[in-house]
Amino acid sequence: MKKLINDVDSALSESLDGFAAAHADIVSLGEQRQFVRRRQLKPGKVALISGGGSGHEPLHAGFVGHGMLDAACPGQVFTSPTPDQMLAAAQSVDGGAGVLFIVKNYSGDMMNFEMAAELCRAEGSDVESVVVDDDVAVQDSLYTAGRRGVGATVLMEKIAGAAAEERRPLKEVADICREVNANARSMGMALTSCTVPAAGTPTFELGDDEIEMGVGIHGEPGRERMKMKQASEIVDMMATAIVDDLPFNKGDQVLAFVNGMGGTPLIELYVVFNELNKLLTGRGITISRNLIGSYITSLEMAGCSITLLKLSEDFTKLWDAPVNTAGLRWGV
Repeated sequence: MKKLINDVDSALSESLDGFAAAHADIVSLGEQRQFVRRRQLKPGKVALISGGGSGHEPLHAGFVGHGMLDAACPGQVFTSPTPDQMLAAAQSVDGGAGVLFIVKNYSGDMMNFEMAAELCRAEGSDVESVVVDDDVAVQDSLYTAGRRGVGATVLMEKIAGAAAEERRPLKEVADICREVNANARSMGMALTSCTVPAAGTPTFELGDDEIEMGVGIHGEPGRERMKMKQASEIVDMMATAIVDDLPFNKGDQVLAFVNGMGGTPLIELYVVFNELNKLLTGRGITISRNLIGSYITSLEMAGCSITLLKLSEDFTKLWDAPVNTAGLRWGV
C-alpha cells in the first residue's frame, strides 16, 4: 500500500484539519471533528445535513457552504458516522426552520440517521429525512436493502440547497429532494479496485483485462465482471440501462453528470461524456446541463459513473443558482 498519510489511525483527523484550514472562509470544524459546518449560517432557512463514510471526497464536506449543505458528518473510511455526530451537527446549524437529512441508501447510514432524527425530534426540532437510491446496477448489495444511493446525491444537495437559500419551507425542500431522486438514475463501473488504509490490501481483485460493470462506491460487486471494452461500448451499456430504467424519453432535457471514481483523468471522463452525448442525441434527449469531474470518489479507484436527471424548469433554475463550496462554485 502506498498512500500519502502519516498514520492509518490519524489520516481522517489530519485530512479534516487540512480541509478546514484550506477552506476556512467557507467552513469550520465542529467539536472533536464530529462534523464540518458552514461558517456563515443563514438564520430562517432549512438546514441541510448529510454525511457518510470518508473516502468519497469531495462528498460530503466539500459541498458544505452557500447554496448546498449546512453541515456534513464524516465517518471513518467507508464507515457511517454515528447518531451523536448527526445530532451535534443538527444542534449547531438548526436556524429555526427545520432540519433536512439527506441519506444515501446504505444500511449503516439509514440506521444512524434514523436514530439521529428521533433524537432531534425528542429535543423539539422539526426534522425530515430523504433517501437517495438512484443506482440502477443492482437491486440489493452487500451494504443495502434496495438500490444504492450514488450520483444523484450531489445533484440533490445542490438543488435542495438552492431551494433552502430561497427560504422555502421544510416540506417543500424535502419534496424537491424526493422529486430529484425520482427523476435521477445512475450506474458506475470500475477499471481497478481501491485500498482502504485500515485494510492495506485492495478491496477486490480485477485482472489486467477486466472491468466491473455496476460497481458500488465502496467496491461492492456490480452486475457483471467482463473483459475490457472500448469507451463507446462501456458507455452504451451504462447509459442504456439508465435511460431504459426511468425511462428517459425523446424530448427530455437532462442534466448529465459524468463522475470520476478518484483515479480517472479528465481526458477519459470527457471521452465518456462525448460518447454519452452522442448516444442521447441519437435518442432525441438533450443534455442542457452537465457536470464532469471527480465528485463522488472511491479513494483511488479508476472508473466512472454516469447520472442522468430529467430536468424541470424549477430544477434548472435551482441548479443554476449561486453556490460557494470547496467542491462546487459558480455565480458568486
